[in-house]
Amino acid sequence: MKRNQSPCIDVCDFSAPKGWCVGCGRTREECQKWKSMKPYDKNILQKELNKRMSKIRAKSTK
Repeated sequence: MKRNQSPCIDVCDFSAPKGWCVGCGRTREECQKWKSMKPYDKNILQKELNKRMSKIRAKSTK
């Protein structure tokens, strides 16, 4: 079984919209809960993070 690695890239700058980290897209709360999350919940969050990071990248290029 593949382990869900943390999406953290050691940037930790929560200045993106809605308090999202510009490095991984998570909120502070999501970062804190990551280790205790079930694999299913991590997968759902990973899909959401992909969408968030697209929005963050789009804003930074404007």
